[in-house]
Amino acid sequence: MQAFQRMRIALAQTAIIWEDKEQNFKKAEEQIKDAVNHNTEAIFFPEMSFTGFSMNTDATKESGDGTVRRMQSIAGQYRMAAGFGWVRDCGGKCENHYTVVDRSGKIISDYVKLHPFSYSGEHLQFRGGDTLSYFSLYGIACSTFICYDLRFPEIFQAASKRAHVIVVPANWPAKRSGHWRTLLRARAVENQVYILAVNCTGDIGGIRYAGDSCVIDPDGAVRSVLHDGEGILYFELTDNVGEIRREFPVKRDRREELYKSLE
Repeated sequence: MQAFQRMRIALAQTAIIWEDKEQNFKKAEEQIKDAVNHNTEAIFFPEMSFTGFSMNTDATKESGDGTVRRMQSIAGQYRMAAGFGWVRDCGGKCENHYTVVDRSGKIISDYVKLHPFSYSGEHLQFRGGDTLSYFSLYGIACSTFICYDLRFPEIFQAASKRAHVIVVPANWPAKRSGHWRTLLRARAVENQVYILAVNCTGDIGGIRYAGDSCVIDPDGAVRSVLHDGEGILYFELTDNVGEIRREFPVKRDRREELYKSLE
């Protein structure tokens, strides 16, 4: 019988305190302490974890790596891998980052959001990234996207050629929560991957967020969900993606060259 890799994860559905890094750092450390008590191996926070989705880059941007260094220290102290979002100052427009550190505090992934959310004016303050990011946690191949990236299925097809788990941190508004739930399930089914989706909750910067952080398996089943309200979703993930893909080899039937010729 095949032995599958397993990982105990936590999704920190947070009521982010608007543009207050220090208070949000303190809240994150308390959430990590709780995760330690639940024998968790990795915790993931929402997009722009310590400021909220603010276009006031004077309040959010960092020219150095203060947020990263602080989270490296906390991760190392509690022996907990962690994923978190922050804003890098690039001298003109900024970048919307999501960084993952392992249990020693070492950076294993640093992803830049590919698609700034033009509907909210994010593209005026932020430039999009141009590369995918992959990392391994406890022997499981992972990748990450951020919020609005969810609406672009092509990048999930690309990432899932290597990744078995895709983490989607977000600040996704309640008024489009139906889209959130539908798109997450679609991305899981299309790509035969686990989706770990972590959203914020509450009234943040004048926008209502409804949470709905969840774990979705490669068959599109919602294995666990945290509805409205602050809290932590705990889940033990078993990486059976390889077996699922062997039994139902959808990716083998894709015709990549044909798709390109149809454009």
